[in-house]
Amino acid sequence: MRCFVAVLPPPEVLDVLARLDRPAAPGVRWTHYDQWHVTLRFLGEVDPGEASVALAGLNADAVVAAMGPATIVLGGHAVVVPVSGLDGLAASVVTRTALVGEQPEDRPFVGHLTLARLGAPAPPGSVGVPLAAEFPVGEVCLVASHLLHDGAAYEVLERFALTG
Repeated sequence: MRCFVAVLPPPEVLDVLARLDRPAAPGVRWTHYDQWHVTLRFLGEVDPGEASVALAGLNADAVVAAMGPATIVLGGHAVVVPVSGLDGLAASVVTRTALVGEQPEDRPFVGHLTLARLGAPAPPGSVGVPLAAEFPVGEVCLVASHLLHDGAAYEVLERFALTG
């Protein structure tokens, strides 16, 4: 099963994101409320039970995530909201799951929440939009990604509480 480990912002933060303009443009696919998350580690095709066992041993403190200050284009392929405060948590998740699924990426963690995937330039008014929110992170989620013809559907398989 295709899986990843993520932080899910609370509904009040998702509601703020839902109020952002989403201008229609060719080659731009906007993500939706039920898809918004911050990926800590992509696992790829994995036995969810094996991932669950690895994450059950996660010993990480609760943290505060900070979104913003504005939307940006990341890697030329996505409009995102930067999310800071999760670097240590992401490192802990990578350490716990290093032997599960795909090899961990050999690049620094860049916390973000994807708003749109780009197959063309970002539409006017979608980049540089001020957005700031903080939220407590008290758990990480093991999420299954089901690829569909119009995007991905996500299913939370298990939640893992953080300490502190």
